[in-house]
Amino acid sequence: MRQPEVSRLLGLLLAALVTFPVVQAALGLVMSAAFVVELLSGGARRPLSALTDEPHVESLPVADAAVDRWAVRGGVPLVLVHGYAPGGKDDPRVRQAAALLARAGFDVAVPTIPGLTRGRLRPDDARPVVATLAARARPTVMVAVSVGAGPALLAAADPAVRDHVRVVLSLGGYASAAELLRFFLTGEYAWGGIRGRVVHDPAVVRAFVEANADLLDTPAREALADPARAAAALTAPPPPVADLLAQLSPERVAGTIPGRLILVHGIDDPAVPYTESLRLAAARPEHTDVVLVHVLEHVEPGRRGVSWTALRELFALVVVVYALLHAV
Repeated sequence: MRQPEVSRLLGLLLAALVTFPVVQAALGLVMSAAFVVELLSGGARRPLSALTDEPHVESLPVADAAVDRWAVRGGVPLVLVHGYAPGGKDDPRVRQAAALLARAGFDVAVPTIPGLTRGRLRPDDARPVVATLAARARPTVMVAVSVGAGPALLAAADPAVRDHVRVVLSLGGYASAAELLRFFLTGEYAWGGIRGRVVHDPAVVRAFVEANADLLDTPAREALADPARAAAALTAPPPPVADLLAQLSPERVAGTIPGRLILVHGIDDPAVPYTESLRLAAARPEHTDVVLVHVLEHVEPGRRGVSWTALRELFALVVVVYALLHAV
């Protein structure tokens, strides 16, 4: 966990405690803690559900987008941008996350991101997010999960709606599409003096390459499906591919996002390396907080036991949720 950034989050917490009545602040902390416990237990422990009503779900009329709204009794406006989810807004994992956020005190809008239902991203995937932000009360909070950070942050930088967004929480997100592609195909990641490598399932890699087959000819697909050849191929991708990767990279537009960024990442994340959050923070260091933890892997709980380090990390996540609840 990066202590300076956590200290800034604690500053936000202290400011909120001064601003809000003590009882209201204490209730917010209880709800935030209950949210974190239920999230990290995968629903095995349900303190938030025990304390709150079942959220109401309805379709939200948004032009050119399929969007659901989840709410208990109003709440802080929030747009949830899912990661890879074959069912989009109807994916069981997405619905579970939306319901939990609604129970915590958010008024949640969830658009389907078409590319992320098929394992591919394109610049147009930011459009449903922009449309949803335009239809929401302002200011609003945005939570982006995994590769959903791409369309979420591109939308947060869009001149038409960027003033609508007060804060963006990225959970296991990325900064550079080129580096994410390199990691996904070769297992290698790097940032500054940090180096690492993980082993990916070859079948998953092949499925990803085939999902993006329209961008590549047959020799290129064969090269990218072979980690040994992929590293060389990615040093000089075809110009159309290089241009697309640049367009999909949040680090390119991070400096134009006026809202605060909170980047939460599992240090042991096997799907998106935590170095991507460090890379994004370097691209926009002002008003950016990075929280690195072991209690999360990717977007699921880690397998660490109870320790003082785990408790500190859990408290940091509680502070993050509390800060979101009081961001608008």
